[in-house]
Amino acid sequence: MLATTKRRLTDFLESQKKVILDEWEKMIMESDKDPFKDHIKQNGEAIFDIVKSILTRPEEKIETYIKKLAYVVGDERVKADINIGEFVYNINLGRSIINKYLNKMDMDWTELQKSIDNINYCFDKFLYYTVSYYTEAKNKIIEEKSKFIDSTHKDRLTLLGQMTSSFIHEFRNPLTSIQGFIQLLKADYPSMNYLDIISNELEQLNFRISQFLLLSKKELIGKDKSIFSLKSLIDEVLTFLYPSILDCKVRIINEIVNDIKLYGYSDEIRQVLINIIFNAIDVLSQYRSDPLIEIKGYYTNEKKEYIKLEIANNGPMISKEMLQTIFEPFVTTKKLGTGLGLFVCKEIIEKHKGVLSCKSNEEKTVFTIILPSADTSMKE
Repeated sequence: MLATTKRRLTDFLESQKKVILDEWEKMIMESDKDPFKDHIKQNGEAIFDIVKSILTRPEEKIETYIKKLAYVVGDERVKADINIGEFVYNINLGRSIINKYLNKMDMDWTELQKSIDNINYCFDKFLYYTVSYYTEAKNKIIEEKSKFIDSTHKDRLTLLGQMTSSFIHEFRNPLTSIQGFIQLLKADYPSMNYLDIISNELEQLNFRISQFLLLSKKELIGKDKSIFSLKSLIDEVLTFLYPSILDCKVRIINEIVNDIKLYGYSDEIRQVLINIIFNAIDVLSQYRSDPLIEIKGYYTNEKKEYIKLEIANNGPMISKEMLQTIFEPFVTTKKLGTGLGLFVCKEIIEKHKGVLSCKSNEEKTVFTIILPSADTSMKE
């Protein structure tokens, strides 16, 4: 672009500055809640001056001015906490008004187009730097808030653990006494009705109490790890749940390799199995006329280092959204559920150096547990 053409353009923009800025100011979107409303006219003038300078100054220097102004305006937009779309609209509005006035000039179209391209470059760069600064600052704020929420959530869980541990230990003492007296009544009055039902209900209550104890991550004094058979444990669990299985007419397919041995806390793994299988029974009783639960257990390779246990049911599909949160505490689809069952299950499996996962489709839902075998666990 010739020097005379540049000078003509800058002179024209300078002569039209007040008209352009007044028109721009009348048409902009302005929020009543914006604490920086008074800066809008000032910022508009700064942008206009940069646009004018791009016709006469080197591009490198103009880039520095654009960045400096963009960061100032970006910081104001973050503090204002106003929709960034409003700002983008106002900047593009200014671009359109300037281009409209330039198109009124009696100039060769080729030369005029070069000027418009330069001005568009200036506006694009300004928007890029401002929105980038705004986005990064907003993301940082969100990250800090998320950390605070996570920290608060963990503190509440810790407090809950301490409270439940103290309360449950006190609650367990009279429960143990009641269970003892039930056994005495069974011995003295073997034909008395309902004692088995009372005993089973107390067993379920004891199971729920254990869930809260595990949530608080408190270990029972004197509790030792042991080697136990997975097949025997599954059979024990199915016997325990037999009344529910029979009542809901659930068909069970049980295929566990005979020689699978695990090393750990058998009562905790038992709780995991009861929880997952009982949840399946509960769901199937509501949604299926042909309820089916398949339990398969096998080694993952010839070295028998790890075992895989799959507990599948033909109940309704679990949504992708629910699958993402299913193992988090207090997440439940049951009206009276605590949302702790699967969370506790995951805690137990991970404590045993294993992995608990869930997949679901229209045909079946599968909970998969991978654990080190007894030989592998004892070597670690």
